[in-house]
Amino acid sequence: MEVGKIKLYQDFINQVKDIIEAEFGLMDDSGTILACSNIKMIGSVSPLIDKIKEKDGQFTSIENQSFYRIRIKNKFEYIAFIHSKDPNNEKYLKLISVNIINIRSSYDEKHNSTSFIENIILDNILPGDITLKAKDLRLPNNVNRVAFLIKTQKLEDIYAHEIVGGLFPSRNKDFVIILDDETTVLVKELKGERQQAEINKNAKNIIDTLLTEGMVRAKVGIGTVVDNISDIARSFKEAQTALLIGGIFENEKNIINYSRLGIGRLIYQLPPTLCELFLEEVFKGGAFEAIDPETMNTVIKFFENNLNISETSRQLYVHRNTLVYRMEKIQKATGLDLRLFDDAIIFKVAILVKRYLDNYKSIT
Repeated sequence: MEVGKIKLYQDFINQVKDIIEAEFGLMDDSGTILACSNIKMIGSVSPLIDKIKEKDGQFTSIENQSFYRIRIKNKFEYIAFIHSKDPNNEKYLKLISVNIINIRSSYDEKHNSTSFIENIILDNILPGDITLKAKDLRLPNNVNRVAFLIKTQKLEDIYAHEIVGGLFPSRNKDFVIILDDETTVLVKELKGERQQAEINKNAKNIIDTLLTEGMVRAKVGIGTVVDNISDIARSFKEAQTALLIGGIFENEKNIINYSRLGIGRLIYQLPPTLCELFLEEVFKGGAFEAIDPETMNTVIKFFENNLNISETSRQLYVHRNTLVYRMEKIQKATGLDLRLFDDAIIFKVAILVKRYLDNYKSIT
């Protein structure tokens, strides 16, 4: 039996155990106790299971204990029990039965819908079958949705999908899918006009909650918003691409949006041979390798400050003349004056191309 389903049963019992002044719980048809007001009993087997099966009808009492068989889709799957002589036991057990059936129905509906969404993003369902299956599961077809791809480091006893699922518990609207120990997908329904703001807020919430509750660092890739359930697969693939390209060009970021990849997406689509020719043209005679780390860090900070020398020198705690000297070192090595806009663009693109080639060579 699924762990999530058992947890829901136990949560229900925990909520009502102060009302029923006796030990009570739920067992399967083999007598194994799945959930109980006395948690020490969970996992044990009732010694009365054979006698219970010999009795006719749903309700029966044996040795000062009461039992009620719960039917799921015309099949007896569970047995609710109470250890007491209370004359109201049958009423208690009927109420427990109704709640267990509702919990099970809700869980199965959610589970089936999640499996359906998983099959969509993994291309395991024919496009022509998607609309029909969505109708069977009562999932709206034409609503706005977006895919979040969440990557975490692999840790024992920490389950990122449970934390993410706790953030987005809405049944039949938000779907949390586990791809592997390090990869979780959230497909979220969107409403309202400020959807991009909502997306960014959700992504930040995921990052912050994983860190505070599970001490897990994560990266989130975000696809574009789609308005048809069949297009969820595209949003998912875009989220994958966002993490892949972002990992090359913006590795310091933990939230990467496909629609904000900028020039990195363009470079990623270029043939490596063309990129090599470009670098040879910009950095003749190994000029790039001649730039020391301190100077390169200065250049990066210079770009972050929109070519503002005064602000860059302030942030680096260096004199303005020191910064100018480093810029002149770059100009001497490469022929590019980074204080000029056109030269700065060439150098910036060259850095990105170099990152792409280094990454490409490491995986080929």
